[in-house]
Amino acid sequence: MTIDPELDKLYNVRAAIPDHMDIFADWERRAANFSKAVSGMLDLSYGAGERAKLDLYLTENRDAPLHVFIHGGYWQAMDKSQSSFLAKAFLDAGVNVTMLGYDLCPTVTLRELTEEIRQAFVWLWQHAGKHGYDPRKIQISGHSAGGHLVGMLLATDWSSYGLPADVNPIHSAIAISGLFDLTQLVPTSINNKLGLDMDEAKSLSPLFVEPQNICPFLLVVGGDESSGFHQQSDNLKKVWGNRFEQLDRMNAVNCHHLSVVAQLAQKESALFQWATRQLESWRIVL
Repeated sequence: MTIDPELDKLYNVRAAIPDHMDIFADWERRAANFSKAVSGMLDLSYGAGERAKLDLYLTENRDAPLHVFIHGGYWQAMDKSQSSFLAKAFLDAGVNVTMLGYDLCPTVTLRELTEEIRQAFVWLWQHAGKHGYDPRKIQISGHSAGGHLVGMLLATDWSSYGLPADVNPIHSAIAISGLFDLTQLVPTSINNKLGLDMDEAKSLSPLFVEPQNICPFLLVVGGDESSGFHQQSDNLKKVWGNRFEQLDRMNAVNCHHLSVVAQLAQKESALFQWATRQLESWRIVL
């Protein structure tokens, strides 16, 4: 398919952030320092894929909540270990943390990748008793491509995965700079490794599917990001808004596509405060 230069520019994150390699290097340093200071249960397999693994960091408080983070990288780059530093603020607040890994495109299709993330969530829900976190308080978050995957988890009928039909397993959710209308990406260079046609892109887009998990949901975008990312979240809020009791939309001031996710590591940030406030106050549905 012919590349649309305007859409390609809207979603070309690295071109919009000239110092992105320096930022990634800083993430690597912060992750390495975190790994030296905090021990975790690393590379737990939840599926058959080579990268279908997760890292689990536990507090001393049994039955504390669990925050699950899904990294970005347009479904074709990055790794769970690069985001590990985001866990520290949650751990300090008494919240357990999981960093999810997944196989990347084009090794797997985006449909297969999405299914892996669903398998990961089922694994986490089923292993709550073993590892000592509260299955009634599992909060999910994701950045960029990870934000898309958060949307797809919210659109999942978990009864077809063996979870009790009367349980809403997702306590609360955060999509950071998420991608919810994948048809926008079909005529871009991002699609070179995804191989999506319009029909498949639509079927894998949260914007065009019904949410199944109704819980507090936050859509956040960096204030300095392109109009494409703002439109993605604005459109999802418009379409899904009447289905949720609480669907919040936040602009992170003076943040671009990479600095916005780092707000999860800042205890004083509005993003972190929203996340922990939900875990403290939202009702538990039995």
